[in-house]
Amino acid sequence: MNFKNLGIRTKLMGGFALVLVIALVQSLLSMEQLRQVDTTANELARHWLPGVKGADALKDDLAQMRVQRMQLTMLEESSRVAAVEAKLAELEKQLATHLAEYSKLIGSPEEKALFDAAEAELKIYVGMNAAMVTRMRDLRAVEAKVILNGEGARSFGAANATLTKLVELNAQGSDAAAKAAEAAYARARIIVLAALCAMVVLGLGVGWLVSRDIVTATSQAVTGADRIAAGDLSRTIATERGDEIGQLFKALSKMQANLRQIVTGVRQNAEGVAAASAEISAGNHDLSGRTEQQASALEETAASMEELGSTVRQNADNARQANQLAMSASTVAVSGGEVVDRVVETMKGINESSRRIADIIGTIDGIAFQTNILALNAAVEAARAGEQGRGFAVVASEVRSLAQRSAEAAKEIKSLISTSVERVEQGSSLVDQAGTTMQEVVASIKRVTDIMGEISAASTEQSAGVAQVGEAITQMDQATQQNAALVEQSAAAAESLKGRAKKLVDEVAVFKLDADAPAARSAAPAALVPVVHKPVASTAMAMPKPADAKAAPKVDAKSIDAKPAAPVAAPMAATPSPRPAPAPVALAPAAPAPVAATAKAAADDDWETF
Repeated sequence: MNFKNLGIRTKLMGGFALVLVIALVQSLLSMEQLRQVDTTANELARHWLPGVKGADALKDDLAQMRVQRMQLTMLEESSRVAAVEAKLAELEKQLATHLAEYSKLIGSPEEKALFDAAEAELKIYVGMNAAMVTRMRDLRAVEAKVILNGEGARSFGAANATLTKLVELNAQGSDAAAKAAEAAYARARIIVLAALCAMVVLGLGVGWLVSRDIVTATSQAVTGADRIAAGDLSRTIATERGDEIGQLFKALSKMQANLRQIVTGVRQNAEGVAAASAEISAGNHDLSGRTEQQASALEETAASMEELGSTVRQNADNARQANQLAMSASTVAVSGGEVVDRVVETMKGINESSRRIADIIGTIDGIAFQTNILALNAAVEAARAGEQGRGFAVVASEVRSLAQRSAEAAKEIKSLISTSVERVEQGSSLVDQAGTTMQEVVASIKRVTDIMGEISAASTEQSAGVAQVGEAITQMDQATQQNAALVEQSAAAAESLKGRAKKLVDEVAVFKLDADAPAARSAAPAALVPVVHKPVASTAMAMPKPADAKAAPKVDAKSIDAKPAAPVAAPMAATPSPRPAPAPVALAPAAPAPVAATAKAAADDDWETF
């Protein structure tokens, strides 16, 4: 595994891990030495020092017991022996206690042998106490002194010598334990110092390696970034590292490649913009001349529309007068229809009256018939009466004569009334026909009035439309004048764009690219050469259409109102230059045909809409 391919985190973690492992080993070794020191200290504190103390205590008990024996031999009264005897008994118990305590501290065979010898000698020495006390009770001091100075002295010397050896043995053990502790301390100090030195050396070594690796790589990265900042994009940033620094180099290399590509594109597009702006300036001059021609054609169209407007207004006035006459005729026809309706109603009343008269005449005829029958009956009765009924017969004859005359008159009146009723019915039917005819006449006149109203409204709308068309043409004339001014502004903006493009080319020239960059740069303007003349020619072919006088009546005011906004926005879009480069490159292959087609389609749509 290559060290340069390791990540910075891995390198740092590895260095720290190595130092931590050394520290761990040092800690473990130090703990082992501390354990040994603790063991030695425990041995010293729990065995050797108590052994020395216990042996000294036994020697002290032995010495006190000898002192009491000596005092016992100096007594002259037997009454005082009991006190010394009590002290000796107490010393014996104390000696037994110390022997029992020391027996627990024995840690070696040599020490046990010395302890057993001392214990045996002490028992012998203690056993002499009873004999001396017995003799002193009898005041046999000479015999007691013989025991004290003879066998007692030898036993005391042997026991004291053994206890002294026991003390020396414990002292030697204490010295050995102390030396062992000192040796463990010395070893622990050496181990700690060695581990510290190893940690310092390894830490410095790892730090030096990692820092040298990082500083060297970052210095190279800074050098590459400085070259890029200075505009030198010709040198390729390459690295074989696989760590974070290598990723940084790869990112810088990718950034340099992208920046080289961007600068190349910007340089080519800037040069293309410079060439295109020159062509735009020439096209704007041609467009200015065509705009002036369009303005003159619009003035002629405005004059023609003014004449057409006066004719349409006169036609609207005539239609308005005809509408008024038709409305008057409609009013008269309606009045005549109402009169005919009243005549029809009157004829219906006359017809009804004639029918009632006929009914009355029928009644009179019936009365005459009955009167005639009554007269006949009266004549018959008068004939039966003879002479007495002769006058009554004369009256009946006269009545009969009158009844016959009434019947004849009623028949004549009935025939006359029937004839009158027939004629009234004929007149009523004729009046009904006349009413129907008058209603048809009224409806026809009303339709004529409506048609004349529609003609008048259409004439008014035509007059308003012609006025609007005139205003629209006037606005088109104004818009054309504004377009001419905007074309001049566009030409100035194109000149400004040309200067800015040249400045942009000079600024981009600061960057130093590869050897193949000049060829690409020189090829960019050549690609833009066909863009210039064809759109101008196609625009010139499409522009004269609005100047045609025959197409002028199709103009709509609403679309003309919307057109001045486009020329106003044109110089505003041409003035700023944040993104001039992409336009020429993107439009170079497809510019000629779409411009002409778009201009022609836009003009046709505008004229056909109106």
